[in-house]
Amino acid sequence: MFGGLVTAPSNSPHLRKSGSRPVVFDLATGEVENGVEEDFSHSMETNDLKSASTPMSTAAMMPSPILLWRFKVLLFFVWGFSCCKIGWDSVMRMSVDLRDLFLYEAFLYYNPLLLVTLMVWLWGINLWVFSQANVSYAKIFDLDQSHLTHREIWKCATWMTIIVPTSMTAYLYLYSHGEVPLAASQPVLLYCAVVMILIFPFDIFYLSSRYYLLRTLWRIVLPLQAISFSDFFVADILTSMAKVFSDLERSVCRMVHRQVATIAWFEADSVCGSHSLAIPFVLVLPYLFRFFQCLRQYKDTGEKTTLLNALKYSTAVPVIFLSALKYHVFPDKWTNFYRPLWLISGILNSLYSFYWDVTRDWDWSSFTRIFKFSKPHIFSHLLYGRKWVYFWVMGSNLILRWAWTYKLSAHLRHNYLTVFAVAALEIFRRFQWVFFRVENEWNKMNSKTNIQLSEKDLTEEEEKLLVSNEHNV
Repeated sequence: MFGGLVTAPSNSPHLRKSGSRPVVFDLATGEVENGVEEDFSHSMETNDLKSASTPMSTAAMMPSPILLWRFKVLLFFVWGFSCCKIGWDSVMRMSVDLRDLFLYEAFLYYNPLLLVTLMVWLWGINLWVFSQANVSYAKIFDLDQSHLTHREIWKCATWMTIIVPTSMTAYLYLYSHGEVPLAASQPVLLYCAVVMILIFPFDIFYLSSRYYLLRTLWRIVLPLQAISFSDFFVADILTSMAKVFSDLERSVCRMVHRQVATIAWFEADSVCGSHSLAIPFVLVLPYLFRFFQCLRQYKDTGEKTTLLNALKYSTAVPVIFLSALKYHVFPDKWTNFYRPLWLISGILNSLYSFYWDVTRDWDWSSFTRIFKFSKPHIFSHLLYGRKWVYFWVMGSNLILRWAWTYKLSAHLRHNYLTVFAVAALEIFRRFQWVFFRVENEWNKMNSKTNIQLSEKDLTEEEEKLLVSNEHNV
């Protein structure tokens, strides 16, 4: 009964590893049957080689992820160098008299989307830090399970970084080579593509996230409901992008009136010129949205601090409209009367906003813990608990607040490179602000949760005491 060959079943967990020799025992004599062993070993090794040949060949054909990443980086640098070279050569082809106007118009069409691209990159960094620091931003903003992670945000920013400068390079090249109609079509096609992607109704291009953004913007424009954290958070970001909306209005105005790739817009009586009354109204819109949100919050909660917050946003209105008066009053009157008022209103707005950032939005009654990552990291070592971080944030916030007042000034809009740099710095200031504003909200949510849990524990203890007293009676 025990004299036959014994082999392990094919599904046995004790099967040999691939490449090892199988051993078959005769339990009666304890000797290995060599003939059977050789046949069995040969067949198993042949099958192993056949089964392993397919994945090995497939793996050999696929390049490594590091090689692919290096290839993408190389292509990105080649693309960036090509855009810079073509753009520079196109600008140099223009005459010296028209070169500034040429660059001014190109920046007007493309700097809004370039600033938005910068904001998307920095927002991805914000989300990465939150994920490393165990700050549940999805819970804070009430996001669903399909919300975008920092990697997906960076993927969107990468495509924006490629598409927008490519369109700008095509515009510069075509315009400088005399293809004016084709050059004029470049910003129009780009703007239409952005709008179509935002409103595309099919489940591609992150449909739920796009519609979440559109719903939030709609709630900001019409604050007819209770204001959520995401509502006023996005509205605060929009105040840092007032210049984007101003340039968008002027760009769309030129597209509608067919003034793209022309210099007719530069005339004082032009509908889309620098003297247009629409410019200060568009600049002030984000502040008005935030102002009415604060009034809505006061109606819902009755907290007087919301009225003080509304007053803060109202201080931006004189800065914008006093500056715009330069185009509608005599120069002497502007220099002697309106410009001092503009300076005073700018200082008041900057100091008030700085005070509110530090004491209300950040609530720095204790040092922040946002840079304490869950795993050891070089950024956590450099930033967490370092006093210079807080001095830097407060000092840069004050300086950039004042610089932002400069950018809001309508009479300075022709210094397009300076204004673009100041607008980019304001976006960087808002990027810093996001860290501590979100952390402050996260700390408030945790404190409320702890209070609710403690109250629940106290209630349970009281119930136990009541039950025990009744039992004793």
